Amino acid sequence: MIKKGLSSNEGSNKYFTIRRMAIIGVLGGISAILGLTPIGFIPVGPTRATIMHIPVIIGAIMEGPLVGAMVGAIFGLFSIIQAITNPTPISFVFLNPLVSVLPRILIGITAYYSYIFFKKLGNKASIASLTVMWGLALAYLVKNLISGLNQDISSTNLFLNGLLILLSILIGYFSYKKMKVKAIEVVIAAAIGTLTNTIGVLSMIYTLYAESFVEKIGANPEVAGKVILGIGLTNGLPEIIIAMIIVTSVVMSLKRKIPREE
Repeated sequence: MIKKGLSSNEGSNKYFTIRRMAIIGVLGGISAILGLTPIGFIPVGPTRATIMHIPVIIGAIMEGPLVGAMVGAIFGLFSIIQAITNPTPISFVFLNPLVSVLPRILIGITAYYSYIFFKKLGNKASIASLTVMWGLALAYLVKNLISGLNQDISSTNLFLNGLLILLSILIGYFSYKKMKVKAIEVVIAAAIGTLTNTIGVLSMIYTLYAESFVEKIGANPEVAGKVILGIGLTNGLPEIIIAMIIVTSVVMSLKRKIPREE
């Protein structure tokens, strides 16, 4: 009987391992597909927000930091492959794993532990943090929409920007009223995971390749720090907004259908 019990546990553990490896493969594949197609980039005003890191955040929240880190590693390795097979003037920075892989692994770790932290922190503190984040996100979108109306920006970009504002309001309302506190930590984890990607990649670029990177994009190498910071602000904020919307919708839907394995 004991032997049989051990065999059952081993089979259960093996099942969970296979399940999680399957999830890693699927989410890693989604990240790769997003990078190969225009689906991975959403125009927001004058910038484009990437969503390639979103499967990493979803994997971390649903299955833990190990799964998130492994999906992030796949995302990072794909960045290296893309830099080799489809090079651009700045692709050389992504050949270095410290730029392309390490920050993407950290996405899964920071997303998971921020999710756990705010889940334990309490409702009032989490709601206050979310309110600040959501307010900043909406302010940025409204500012972009007004700037777009005053400039010669395509109607498609204006439409997408307006759609993001509407979705942000709807998801925010849904998070507060319908899901109560269940979605608060998910939204915050999505924002922190996205920040990890943006800050991690750009800080490594600044540390290792600042002047050469800025020169390749046609800017003044003498103000490399300001240029890289500007890239972080213009790309990072839309990416946070997109991640907050998509991750909240996907994770809360999955949590109703698929219980997370501990």
